[in-house]
Amino acid sequence: MSNGLKRELGLFSATALVVANMVGTGIFTTSGFIMAELGDPRALILCWICGGLFSLCGALCYGELGARFPRAGGEYVFLKECLGRPVGFLSGWISLIVGFSAPIAAASMAFATYFFQTFAIPSGNEGFVFSMSGIPLVTLSPLTLTAIGVIVLFSLIHYHSLHVGSRVQNGLTLFKIILVVVFIGAGLFMGNGSADHFAVTATTAWSSEKFAVALIFVSFAYSGWNAAAYLGDEIVDPQKNIPISLFAGTVIVMILYVLLNVVYLYALSPEAMQGIMEIGAKSAKSLFGRGISRLFSGAVALGLLSVLSAMILTGPRIYYAMSRDRLFFQIFGRLDANRNTPAKSIFLQAAIAIMMVVSASFDSLLLYIGLTLSLFAMLAVIGLMRVRRQSPLSGGSYRTFGYPFTPLLFILGNLWIIFFSIKSRPITALFSLGTIGLGIAAYLYFTCRYHPEDESAVVGGTANTESQPLL
Repeated sequence: MSNGLKRELGLFSATALVVANMVGTGIFTTSGFIMAELGDPRALILCWICGGLFSLCGALCYGELGARFPRAGGEYVFLKECLGRPVGFLSGWISLIVGFSAPIAAASMAFATYFFQTFAIPSGNEGFVFSMSGIPLVTLSPLTLTAIGVIVLFSLIHYHSLHVGSRVQNGLTLFKIILVVVFIGAGLFMGNGSADHFAVTATTAWSSEKFAVALIFVSFAYSGWNAAAYLGDEIVDPQKNIPISLFAGTVIVMILYVLLNVVYLYALSPEAMQGIMEIGAKSAKSLFGRGISRLFSGAVALGLLSVLSAMILTGPRIYYAMSRDRLFFQIFGRLDANRNTPAKSIFLQAAIAIMMVVSASFDSLLLYIGLTLSLFAMLAVIGLMRVRRQSPLSGGSYRTFGYPFTPLLFILGNLWIIFFSIKSRPITALFSLGTIGLGIAAYLYFTCRYHPEDESAVVGGTANTESQPLL
């Protein structure tokens, strides 16, 4: 046991967690938005390959970080150890708002959309809408209420226990992988598509700026490649299993993503793809007809529960770790005395995700997530290069493959994406900067509230349960 959390996850479960975090909302929703940016089928495939290579570079780097610091918290722990407490806190803050709560909201909205398509229920936002100056701020509709319901359900499952939650997680992930593989095989060999779609040329040339913005959508779809690193305290033999699970999970997903986009292009012309959110359902309808499309929508909805479940499982470990370091409210540093889960952190995350469900549009949510996460993933890899110089690893420990080229490629790639995204989408960039600004204010609040000398009472201490408050 470490810090009150038990080492119960083996290599298979850790790899399944990575795959589950990655395969979900993005791959079934973003290709239409990417095609709207690029308009070129070859550029679309190239974009997914580039995004996969960037993610693989990140996974190789995070494997070493996870082996160095096998504790709950992921990027929060990495950045705290490599670049200091303020940067570590900002990473944890971003994880709370952007890294997990926002993707949970996006996944639940995508689930509700595909679920409604399965039963031919209109998915418009009919219902109560609260607006100010013509801008909708809160929307309560059958779709948003369904999204809220599934967030609550899976939060309760992962509150119950890690054992039950991981079993549900593994089952949903296995189903999702089978679904994707069957769809790829059936689509390419039995579907009513056309190879001529791959030869269509864009009416206007795509630029570096458009490609970089498209990569933001892709980076959202690939987000989750670092998932196993967040549960360092709960993975058996973490120095070995964290690097392997990150690498294996990312490679599996990269192959599946490229093949899925080949199927999308085989099913739909580039013009028909542009701006479509339910790209999976539209492709299934074109390949197999309306009846199979509805069945596929139901299967995708079930598959999306896997990514939703994985993020609800992973995120609370960060807020738990921050609270133990006296950089967050004390209540979130307690484990439930009976279930040994960070219950308060789970429900905090659910509450923030629900707020986003009723207040945000889907495509703006994706860009906001992708841009902000790219920044902090890049900082974590910069931190790896810094700590490498200061503290060399022992002989038997995992080292980043291809170092220093691997981290440099990841850093430069993300800088390119961030630069052009800010240039092209300044409003989204302002929201990202605003979130970081709020994080700085929160850090100052917590450092003023808890004196620096209090840290020694927490670091290396025993677990906090409901009967053992942090303060």
